[in-house]
Amino acid sequence: MKDKKGINLFFALIAFTIGLTLLKDINFKNFTLKEPVLDILYIIVFAISIFFIIKDYTKRPKN
Repeated sequence: MKDKKGINLFFALIAFTIGLTLLKDINFKNFTLKEPVLDILYIIVFAISIFFIIKDYTKRPKN
């Protein structure tokens, strides 16, 4: 039986929760952040988690 590997749920959960937090914290009318330092950290972690999701998805074995 072949192993079928889907997306990494750990990084998907992190990206989902941080993405929701960023949507809540960003004011789209004036493009400002509620807490700039913390939101920049959220953006960095969000980008890294999306990178790992894409990296793991592209490494899947082809059938």
